[in-house]
Amino acid sequence: MHRFRAIAHNQGCFLITGDELHHLTKVLRLQRGDKVYGFDNSGRQWLGIIEKLEKDSALCRIIEEEYPEVEAKSKVYLVMGLAKGDKMEWVIQKATELGMAGFIPLRTRRSVMQLEGKKAEDRVKRWQKIAGEAAKQSRRVIEPKIEQVAEWKDLEVMLPPETQWLIAYENEKKLSFSNTLASFNPEYPIAVLIGPEGGFSGEEVREAQEKLGARSISLGSRILRTETAALAVLTMVLTYFGDLG
Repeated sequence: MHRFRAIAHNQGCFLITGDELHHLTKVLRLQRGDKVYGFDNSGRQWLGIIEKLEKDSALCRIIEEEYPEVEAKSKVYLVMGLAKGDKMEWVIQKATELGMAGFIPLRTRRSVMQLEGKKAEDRVKRWQKIAGEAAKQSRRVIEPKIEQVAEWKDLEVMLPPETQWLIAYENEKKLSFSNTLASFNPEYPIAVLIGPEGGFSGEEVREAQEKLGARSISLGSRILRTETAALAVLTMVLTYFGDLG
């Protein structure tokens, strides 16, 4: 059954508007009497039946309200250095399917791609749309928020103060990933810093350690591409805390 981002309405109904309405009417060509799911990023979803189709909205009567347990219990955020090509899009799509809580694109010393001004704003809008479509496809009820492109100095205030930070660093030889996670509280947010092509500089790693309290981790003896590293770390963290597998 088709799913749409929706807006709670009075008298036991929800509304579908904007791009979602266009998809409902022009692409899927749904009609009055068809059943659909709506969700509003609050953790709930509704099973509804289309009762009224107007130019700017579809009014759906709620048949059943549900709170499906589909969201990861541990909130894991990816903070990824700007990478070239479609790597960011690919990571956002797949990480949303896996259960990522949110995504922060980060300007780093070795980032090849540079985004500024309106170009950065437009790219973030596109990434948010990709996250939204992936959330719908994977039957999530909360789509991850894609933040504006950040600088290192912004990170401290972009996530809650109790956030626990990890930074993937190829030169880390001592700290065990599993031992590091054993010291984390799964009830608090976890943020993972992933470098761009070429990785983080030593100075950036030290800044993350000193200002964010980040624990550096090794992903093994092989060098991974940035998009591979992002999804590998996310999968390992969610698996460790029982949200995957």
